[in-house]
Amino acid sequence: MPSVSIIIPCFNEQTTIRKLLEAIYAQTFPRADLEVVIADGMSTDGTRAEIAVFADSHPDLHIAVVDNLKRHIPAGLNCALKEAQGEIIIRLDAHSMPYPNYIERSIAGLEAGLGENVGGVWEIRPGAETWAAQSIAIAAAHPLGVGDALYRHAEKSAPVDTVPFGAFKRELLALVGFFDETLLTNEDYEFNARIRKSGGKVWLDPSIRSAYFARATLSGLAKQYFRYGFWKWRMLRRYPKTLRWRQGLPPLFVLSLIGLGIPGIFLPLFRVLLAVEIILYAFALTAAGVQAAFKQKKFFLVFGLPLAISFMHISWGAGFLWSMIKGVFTNHDPEKK
Repeated sequence: MPSVSIIIPCFNEQTTIRKLLEAIYAQTFPRADLEVVIADGMSTDGTRAEIAVFADSHPDLHIAVVDNLKRHIPAGLNCALKEAQGEIIIRLDAHSMPYPNYIERSIAGLEAGLGENVGGVWEIRPGAETWAAQSIAIAAAHPLGVGDALYRHAEKSAPVDTVPFGAFKRELLALVGFFDETLLTNEDYEFNARIRKSGGKVWLDPSIRSAYFARATLSGLAKQYFRYGFWKWRMLRRYPKTLRWRQGLPPLFVLSLIGLGIPGIFLPLFRVLLAVEIILYAFALTAAGVQAAFKQKKFFLVFGLPLAISFMHISWGAGFLWSMIKGVFTNHDPEKK
C-alpha cells in the first residue's frame, strides 16, 4: 500500500475545515498510510484552533500544519509539498469534501496508468442557504457558466486539460517541478499544462467525486472570477496553445459591450446593436433560469441563475482584459517559470 500525503492550502476556513477533515477521516484508505499537511496562510479566525481540536480528538490521523507566509495558494501548495512524505500526493481544497472512496479511486487510476495526474468531478454545493448562494452553486456547474469544463459535469472517463484536485506520484515533481508561484490563480491548470507538455496525461474519472462549496455572495463570486480571468491571461501568455473557446468568449463579450457602448453615446446605430446584444444575452440566460427553476422547483432561479452567470462572464472577461492592459505596461516575462 503506497503512502499518501494530502496537501491543503487554506486561509480563514474556520467554517469548512472541520468538514474537510471529517471527510478525510472517513476515507476507505488506511489511516496508517495517510498524512494531512495543511499550509495555512496565517489565518486570523479560528481555523488553526479547529484543526488543533480535530487533531487532538483523532490521534490516529496524522495532521501537520505549516506556515504559508506568502499567503497565496501556489506558495501554500509548495510549502505543503516540502513537508509531505507520501509516495502519492493528493491536492485538496479547504472548501471541499471528498467522497469516502476518493483516495482509493485516485490511487486505482494512477496504478492503472490512466494518467500522471488523476482527478474527478466537483459536485458544487451552495456556500449558504440564501437564494444567491444556491443560484451561484447551480451556475458554477451549468454549461452556460462553465462551458466544456468537464470536471464540473462529466459522466465518462476521459483525458482532459485539467482536474481541480488531482492525485499524482511524488516522482512527477522531478519531471515537471512544483507549482508556479508567479501565478496566484490558475496554478492547477498551469501545473497540468506542464504535465501534458512533458508527454504525460491528465485523466478525469467521474467515479472520483468531491463536494465543493461555492462562493456564498454575488460580490464574492465577482471577485473570484475577476481573479480567475486576470491570471488566466498571464498563464496563456506562457502557454498560448492551451486557450479553449470557452475562455475566449467572456473577454470578447465584455469587449463588445465596451465597443458598442462608447460609440453608442453618440451614434444611434451602436445603441441599437448594443440593445440587441443585451436582449439576446438576457433571453438566453433567462431561458436557462426558467428551465432550472422548473427542474429544481426553486422559483428564484428564474432571476438568480441569470444574475450569477452574468456575474461570472463579465467578471472573468473584465479580469482577462485588465490583465492584458496591465501586461502592456509591465515587464512581464511569459517564459518565466
